[in-house]
Amino acid sequence: MRAEAIVDLSAIKHNVAVLKEKSGTQLLAVVKADAYGHGLVPVAKAALDAGASMLGVALLEEAIALREAGITAPVLAWLVQPGSDFKSAIDRDIDLAAGSIKALHEIQAASTDKKARVHLELDTGMTRGGFLGEWSQIDAADVAGLDIVGVFSHFARADEPEEKQNQEQLERFNAMVQTLHGFGFTNILRHISNSAATLSNPDAAHDMVRTGIAIYGLTPDVAMGSAKEFNLRPAMQLRAALYLVKEVPAGTPVGYGATESTTRDTKLGVVTMGYADGIPRIAKGAGVWVNGKRAPIIGRVSMDQLVVDLGPESTAKSGDWVVVFGNGSHGEYTADDWGAACGSINYEIVTRIGPRVPRIYSAHVY
Repeated sequence: MRAEAIVDLSAIKHNVAVLKEKSGTQLLAVVKADAYGHGLVPVAKAALDAGASMLGVALLEEAIALREAGITAPVLAWLVQPGSDFKSAIDRDIDLAAGSIKALHEIQAASTDKKARVHLELDTGMTRGGFLGEWSQIDAADVAGLDIVGVFSHFARADEPEEKQNQEQLERFNAMVQTLHGFGFTNILRHISNSAATLSNPDAAHDMVRTGIAIYGLTPDVAMGSAKEFNLRPAMQLRAALYLVKEVPAGTPVGYGATESTTRDTKLGVVTMGYADGIPRIAKGAGVWVNGKRAPIIGRVSMDQLVVDLGPESTAKSGDWVVVFGNGSHGEYTADDWGAACGSINYEIVTRIGPRVPRIYSAHVY
């Protein structure tokens, strides 16, 4: 094996328990995008074992995959556009989100054998999905024959807790929810808190929180605080093998375009991962951890390989395993480090690890 993503499911369980206790309410575990790259079904089962009340995905096919894996817990799919096979969702007891009157009407038409379970999505300031202008036009006929079980929205700036937009969105959400009471729907799940709000704004918890990045042990934003400060444990460790170690003199150009050259006589290590595996080609300032030390990337990341500067004193050899990122406990690079090196965020780093990298479910290896 040339590379592996080790996922510690005990860390997932720990994080869910921490977040559930922090929120004091029900928790929906967000497992979209193959559980942020960690593996849809194993993570879903771990989250439920740890006390999650519901699972959340973006796509209908993700929800169907959970059902086909034998998972019977409530599942919400929130990015199911008009024209989709709503009946297949209803038949499988998959909760659907609706953010337009058109979507409601199509779900009504598909509810021939049983009532659809629907969560109404409200646009309170994200200016993305959800009811906005149409909310004032909705009437009882638009929700007739549907089981309206939830209403939700999404914060745009919860990772900036002091921003006034957070309070404005919360107030707008509470006001919009009152409309549903006029249609006789009073026993509904209200949910607006994402991971950042769950960690910083207890007033937004309502009946359920929707936590994504935090259940994977990663902070929503390093400016808010580190994973360790929030008592979260990063679940993924990415490892790869050294394909080759070679000694080169100072001034040796490395990689496509010869964008970098060695500044000293040194040893270079060729790591068997590249951008086809999800390693960002634009990474500058990240690297790998090998034999207790960090070794930075030198030159451009290739499709299947990257090169690191091991240093002249390195004892690393071909076949040794290196840590691309982990929880940082041994001084290795973290997903936060890689995000910063790419001008991006930790979400992207873990989610983009591709299918060529097998997921191994065990404790991290050092």
